[in-house]
Parts: sequence; structure tokens; C-alpha cells
Amino acid sequence: KRAKDNNKIFHLIGLLSDGNVHSHIDHLFAMVRQCAQEGVGRVRIHVLLDGRDVYEKSALTYIEKTENLLKEINQSHKGYDYCVASGGGRMVTTMDRYNADWTIVERGWNAHVLGRGRRFASAAEAVQTYYNEDPKITDQYLDPFVIEDDGSPVGTIEDGDAVVFFNFRGDRAIELSMAFEQKDFDKFDRARVPDILFAGMMQYDGDLRIPKNFLVAPPQIDGPVGVYMCANGIRSFAISETQKFGHVTYFWNGNKSGYIDPQLETYVEVPSDRVRFDQTPRMKADEITDKAIELLKSGTYQFGRLNYPNGDMVGHTGVPEAIIKSVEAVDENLAKLLPVVRQLNGIAVILADHGNADEMFTVKNGRRQVSTAHSLNPVPFAIVDPDYNGEYGMADLKERGLANIAATLLNLLGYEAPQEYAPSLVAFQ
Repeated sequence: KRAKDNNKIFHLIGLLSDGNVHSHIDHLFAMVRQCAQEGVGRVRIHVLLDGRDVYEKSALTYIEKTENLLKEINQSHKGYDYCVASGGGRMVTTMDRYNADWTIVERGWNAHVLGRGRRFASAAEAVQTYYNEDPKITDQYLDPFVIEDDGSPVGTIEDGDAVVFFNFRGDRAIELSMAFEQKDFDKFDRARVPDILFAGMMQYDGDLRIPKNFLVAPPQIDGPVGVYMCANGIRSFAISETQKFGHVTYFWNGNKSGYIDPQLETYVEVPSDRVRFDQTPRMKADEITDKAIELLKSGTYQFGRLNYPNGDMVGHTGVPEAIIKSVEAVDENLAKLLPVVRQLNGIAVILADHGNADEMFTVKNGRRQVSTAHSLNPVPFAIVDPDYNGEYGMADLKERGLANIAATLLNLLGYEAPQEYAPSLVAFQ
């Protein structure tokens, strides 16, 4: 309504793919069609290229679908002006997370808002040019680009415009939302801050209320296991490196930032390297393990959780040699960590929430195709209990999944799980 009534531009920013991890192209297309039906005359799309949750060099396919839709609308609605305005690969443009590298967001701001960046006549031309210049480059690492016409950017973001960030997952959407909304923002020089109406697909952070406006109400996650532990006085620690720190804090706490109880919890973030992870496949596994061992030996904590990002983050690069080294690094560190758990008469639970490094290629039309996306294979769930003497066994459940982990952990700690939790994976004799 704001864009229509004031003859301003409606901007859509987000990940252009059907990977369905951070976004889905169908959502974008539905909003574009709705804009056309509602009489919004000018729409600009700022495309973030995937190559991570989908095939590593599939950007041109999604761009072609998008351009076809925009052409159809422009031809069927007299005077409408719908086009792609800017873009870039998701790992170097806009979609940083956990404050790992704000220059990624800055590059996106420069392209989307200010129209600063390498210029092309179309998004397809930009992608094809980058492919030609570096045949080994994949979509997630493509430099930012700006679309121009007659020497000027076609879609800078100006006062009075409306902007929707159509990613639905929060971790890589929070930082750009902050750049648009925070008056005291200091992560980089924004040069100018347009007076716009900004909204996210979701509210990405419930505690911090980021962003203020959103299209779909966030899910209500009541009583996550961390809340139960704090309510029972269980002292715990969480540790990972920057790339997965939010997974053991923000996601663990039900999409909320900050501590549940700072008197009972300790959060440790090991800074990640700001490089492509195929170049440093060990990542910070050694540092995470050393700190976890220190925390365990302190005798302060009853429960600890840590995340080794290696298999996922290096798996997303699609470089087999690096992926193998990354998994070896995790194996080596588990070999250091588990004896300490044994010495302390503890129990270790080893699990994953999805695969990645397990599937480095797929076969299409008889040819190998590099896979940088998550796999759909079952993941392991292992209990390492040095003092096990048959006290419990696997519960007879029809379905087993991540939802069952919370009750399982509480049972292993000696607590009954709340009735509203999915049942435990273990049954005590």
C-alpha cells in the first residue's frame, strides 16, 4: 500500500532458490504476483544466489524463471516496471550470521541500497561473466553486482520505498534487518539510511524484536530443554565457534538471543576464521575441544553442549579433500574429549541434525554432480556411557527424530521429562 499510494518502489530481498532452508522461490513469486494484482507499479528484486542448499552452479536456472515471471507481468500490465536490481553470492553478500563478518552485510547494503558494485545489464549477464572469469567459482561466492540501465542503477532503495526480506530463517537475516532498523547502528558506514517501511518474512529474533514488522508470526517455542534445566538448577555450558555459536544458543533457546539464566549458564564463542573453510578444514575444532575439556574438568557443570561445524561448513564447499580432512579433525577431537568424559564418570551423546559431508556428489544423467547441500540420510545418535550396566535400552518408538532428544537428555541426567515433550529415545528398566 505504501509503495502503491506514493508511487514508490516495492523491493524484495532474499535467497533465490528452492532449497527451502532459508527461503523458497515460490514465496517470492507469490509476493510478486500479489504486487501486480494489488496495483503496485514498480518492483525491484535483489537476488542472493545459493549454490549451497541446491546445486552449486544453478543460479542461471532460478534467474531465468524469475526473469520470465517479471517479463510476463510487464507485458500483461501496461506501465508496470518489474526487474532484478542487484545480487550476489550468499557467502559474500548480505547473509552473514552471528556477527562473523559484517563486511558481508556491508557489501549487500552497498549493492541493494546504494547501487554500488560491479555493473551489468542483467543478472544473467553478471553470473555468466563471473563463471567465464573463474570456471571454478560457485554461486555462493559470486561477487555482488548491480543492474544498470543507461548508466544508472535500476533499483537503489530510496525514501518512501517498501522493503521485504523474504528469507524465513532467522540466523542469516538478522544482520541486514538491524542495518535497516537501528538508529545507532555502528557495524559499518551505511552512507545514507533511507526512510522506508521494512518487514521480514518472519520476526527473526523474538527477544530483540528484529525486525519490528513481519509478514508471518514467529512460532511459539515454549519450554525448550534449556528452560527446564535452568528451572531445576542445572549448571550448563554451551560452546562452538562463531559459525555455529547461535546453534547452541539462539536456536537452542527457541530463537531467542541471550541467556536463560546467566547464573547457571556459560556461553563460549571461539572466533571463526574469515576465510573459505575448504582452506582451513580443521576450523576451530581443536580450540573448541580444549575449552570444553577445561570446562568439564572445572567440576562446575552438570551438562555441556558443543557443536563442531566442520562436516557442515566444509561440506558446503563441495571440495572432497577438504571435507575428508574436516571429518578427520572431528574424529581426532572426539578421541581427546571422550576419555575426559569417562574420567569424570559422565555420559556423552553424539548426534547430528542433518547430513552433508556424507554425500559429496550425486549422479544426474549418468554424470557425477558435486553436492554442496544437506543430505537426507539418517544421522547417528550414539550414547557413550562407560558405566552402562543395562539400566536402560532403546525405547520402542514408531518414529525417532530430533524432537525426542530433549527428553532423552533429561532422562540421562536423572530427570523425568515434561509430559508435553516428545518421548525419550531410552526406556529405563
